[in-house]
Amino acid sequence: MGKIILGDNLEVLARLPEGSVSLIYVDPPFNTGKVQARTRLRTVRDEAGDRLGFGGRRYRTQELGTRAFEDRFDDFLAFLAPRLRQAYRVLKSDGALFVHLDYREVHYCKVLLDEIFGRECFMNEIIWAYDFGGRPRNRWPAKHDNLLWYVKDPEHYTFNYEEMDRIPYMAPGLVGPEKAARGKTPTDVWWHTIVPTNSREKTGYPTQKPLGLLTRIVRVHSRPGDLVLDFFAGSGTFGEAAARLGRDFILVDNSLEAVQIMADRLAFAQPECVGFQAPSTEATVTQGASAAVAVAAGQA
Repeated sequence: MGKIILGDNLEVLARLPEGSVSLIYVDPPFNTGKVQARTRLRTVRDEAGDRLGFGGRRYRTQELGTRAFEDRFDDFLAFLAPRLRQAYRVLKSDGALFVHLDYREVHYCKVLLDEIFGRECFMNEIIWAYDFGGRPRNRWPAKHDNLLWYVKDPEHYTFNYEEMDRIPYMAPGLVGPEKAARGKTPTDVWWHTIVPTNSREKTGYPTQKPLGLLTRIVRVHSRPGDLVLDFFAGSGTFGEAAARLGRDFILVDNSLEAVQIMADRLAFAQPECVGFQAPSTEATVTQGASAAVAVAAGQA
């Protein structure tokens, strides 16, 4: 089930068949102007160590490595625009696009998406709210991301209301025991923690998004057997959500490190790995970009 492709996402998109994909989710770089990095650590017992643990035992911190990329574009919209136009082309008539952004670029990207899809095809701006990280003293801390949801046809699109996960009532005593036990459906503000540092879900990839967040999108906005696409795939969270819910998937990234992580993470689904050789411990580039996208499009 599924493909993981190492290659330039614009070239891959250009070779995918028109109207072939039911759901697209993308989490492009946020254009923060910074290097996004994640350092992986572990602790080992050492009486001369730098950390104090349970029962007075001491531990030493070991650095396992750092994964990083430069999140900086001279013209972010010029970078995104041709990719989003291709996304519109490959979507089915009842398909949907989710673009995951933050406060720096979301307003500009919405204007661009209104132009590509039409303002009438904008359905929601979903706020993913979390509560983690530093809190500056000179402004309100930014603790949310923005997800823009567009459809190709505002009269015909997939929205599986009954597949929504339910969340607890904040005041269950006001709604009665039956409703309290059932919970309520989410609104356009989604409270969900980031991927915890000590979670089994953690891959060490910078900017990794939580599986629960993308599971909700896949479950509600696609059907079993549908083909879904993420062309800024990173650590492969969208692919894992798709695979566990019985969807076919295409994941694209131009980073060999990212596709190695995805291959390991999605080994249970046995995806086809195009453009590199799995497993990640012996990963090597095996095909050029043109061959990779030809396979992705079913042309090779």
